[in-house]
Amino acid sequence: MFLDWIFYTFFICCSLYLVVMVFYYKTLLKKERAMRDFVKNNLDDTEIIIRKLQVQLQRSLGNIDILTDELNKIKSDVSSLRARNSQYRIENDKLRARIKELEGKIEALL
Repeated sequence: MFLDWIFYTFFICCSLYLVVMVFYYKTLLKKERAMRDFVKNNLDDTEIIIRKLQVQLQRSLGNIDILTDELNKIKSDVSSLRARNSQYRIENDKLRARIKELEGKIEALL
């Protein structure tokens, strides 16, 4: 009888221990699944953001290429305008010298 009581007591204690452990591990499993789902959603959102930023970067790089081409065109235009400006200055200096020469001849005639 005493042996039966010890056996049943041991069996009940082991059963209670196993039930408590099952609930404990079940709770841990739920937390782990929740954490895994959170991380998965976070990674998915991060991937979407990274893709959006990559598209923006590609557009920006394309815009930079366009702007670089435009800048090179403008630089060539500016250099040609500078060359023309220097030619006009030389012509202007020649014309001023010619005007002074003609003014000198007019004064000599008067």
